Amino acid sequence: MPKTLNVRLSTAADALDRFEAAWHLATGRAPAAPLQVLSFAGLPLLLRTLTPARWALLEHLRKAGPLSVYALARALGRDYKNVHTDVRQLADLGLIEKQDDGKIRVAWDSVRAELRF
Repeated sequence: MPKTLNVRLSTAADALDRFEAAWHLATGRAPAAPLQVLSFAGLPLLLRTLTPARWALLEHLRKAGPLSVYALARALGRDYKNVHTDVRQLADLGLIEKQDDGKIRVAWDSVRAELRF
């Protein structure tokens, strides 16, 4: 089953509303469909976090499959230290997962962005 991450611009109140809706679904009779959401307080923060270099890293890693940070840096022609920093940031956000063998991989089949004013 494809895994999709939803990226949104939203306030803390929006997150609380989503939590409340999920709570109501969880206490009901029908099982809730899993929804993975990564929220940013505003577009400037989203763009500072998902830079073009980080997006290229995600795209390459998704196409290539699991790689070590060293192999990823080499494939991208980037400095190891900078790639390591980007990988750590993306892992903290849940966009990248570290496997038992130490390699990293993209956890999502797709990323859907919703940008509201």
